[in-house]
Amino acid sequence: MNTLRRIGPFEVPAVGLGCMNLSHAYGTAPSPEDGAKLLLSALDAGVTLFDTAALYGFGANEELVGRVLGPHREKIVLASKCGMTGVDGRRVIDGRPETIRRTAERSLARLGTDVIDLYYLHRLDPAVPVEESVGALAELVAAGKVRAIGLSEVSAATLRRAHAVHPVAALQNEYSLWTRNPERGTLAATRELGVALVAFSPVARGFLTDAPPRMADLPPGDIRHAMPRFTDAHYPANLALREQLAALAAGAGLTVAQLALAWVLSRGEHVVAIPGTRSVDHLREDVAVLGLDVPAELLAAADRVLSDATVHGSRYPEATLPEIDTERCGAAG
Repeated sequence: MNTLRRIGPFEVPAVGLGCMNLSHAYGTAPSPEDGAKLLLSALDAGVTLFDTAALYGFGANEELVGRVLGPHREKIVLASKCGMTGVDGRRVIDGRPETIRRTAERSLARLGTDVIDLYYLHRLDPAVPVEESVGALAELVAAGKVRAIGLSEVSAATLRRAHAVHPVAALQNEYSLWTRNPERGTLAATRELGVALVAFSPVARGFLTDAPPRMADLPPGDIRHAMPRFTDAHYPANLALREQLAALAAGAGLTVAQLALAWVLSRGEHVVAIPGTRSVDHLREDVAVLGLDVPAELLAAADRVLSDATVHGSRYPEATLPEIDTERCGAAG
């Protein structure tokens, strides 16, 4: 496995860190002290790509990342996102150029930096042509406030439209054994265009780990309560599939997360994974995959066990699917 991969002008280890769950979406956030410990442990473990967004914690995540990693700014590739933010306590998608410019200024202040290395459009605003949103990102590049631009949760067709306006360095879409949407177009399109595919939720929101979530133990604010794959109608069947993966992983001396990450990274030399965690031990487990040689036949066996053809339930509830521009694939939504 090539453990170093390119995102635009940057070379990064193939495993980065998604910072969202230090401030957002998974119930009660850890304390700032514990969040700082996790970030610094990631840095010590060799992680250089840190991914945040204006939405996460409605600014709190950028503030945490900026405060903790600011002294190490030259060692890291700092990624953030615009186009989806918190407004009066609500999540709002807004890709208008003036909103993107305003969000960028606030993000720069919270991150405590003069330039964001990789700046994504977090979601496509259906009311704003992607060319207009990307035009605003291009202006930020020209102004020296952003070094490279990206898109998130969009289709191959949208990626091509955006790339015609300004080179896109990265496309961040959900990709894992149980979410195969990129295989319906964006995996091939990113490879063709020289765009990195940054896989978020590569261990399936904690499902593909040695301790999958017990739904009864999750706090009310955890987003997985609303995700069909984690509901009573589908979760038991999915756990049975996970047990098959666990047996495969154990037979090879791997954890489930390591098998899941190795599979994602095997999908192309342009693929980068950004698992998120609140546990230093899990962080080290994730990063350790870069030193493992996972046989192709084991990856193929994992691929057969869990895929869009075998997973039960869609990845998002029906109310959320219209916000997502990615290709659909059966039960994966």
